Amino acid sequence: MAAKEVTESCVSVGDALAIKEIKPSGTLGYRFIKRLFDLVFSLLMSVLLLIPIAIACALISLESPGSPIYTQERVGKGGRTIKIFKLRSMVADAGDVQKYLSPEQLHQWEVERKVDDDPRITKIGQFIRKCSIDEMPQFLNVLNGDLSVIGPRPITRDELEQHFSDEEKAELLSVQPGITGLWQATDRNEVTFESGLRQKIELRYVQNRCFRMDWKCFAGTFGAMFGKRKSGR
Repeated sequence: MAAKEVTESCVSVGDALAIKEIKPSGTLGYRFIKRLFDLVFSLLMSVLLLIPIAIACALISLESPGSPIYTQERVGKGGRTIKIFKLRSMVADAGDVQKYLSPEQLHQWEVERKVDDDPRITKIGQFIRKCSIDEMPQFLNVLNGDLSVIGPRPITRDELEQHFSDEEKAELLSVQPGITGLWQATDRNEVTFESGLRQKIELRYVQNRCFRMDWKCFAGTFGAMFGKRKSGR
């Protein structure tokens, strides 16, 4: 039975888990073409997004004083620590979670590193998150080799230790994390670490990566962004 195709909105959780039937490709040719695509696409996007990002930076600084761009530490390929760039969508002291979050939100934050109805998000932040503009500076991470355009979402070391076995860690860290991927192309409100689905979907990409899989992720991401289903952060 062939794997189900991408829907018009986004990839359903069932579709994502069924992708095990796609034949994986770890060939040298696949890796070469994937890296070439990463470089060309990221360079093009960096040029096209230069003015929109500059405008976003100005608006962020006007609403909430502080640097409009910040870095987050994540675990990259081979387990090394990388720093990814993002536009700031929260108040400048968002790291003081106890100041802003309720006990229930604190628990969700500790498990998922995201919070429903997060009070720290600014008005401009809501807009740039909805349009995924906040992650556009990460094309610089692709150019320097820390990220790929398509891959598992970069996670923190705590998330890695809490939610993956030693065998799963080795598998997950065998590829570069990506700006977008199979998880981003699904209905992310349903796919959490706590449910166990997030781990399965991230590993499903690693186990079955190929050009067809990458296209599913790429097309499904736009479906998740602009389709009928809402996506979590």
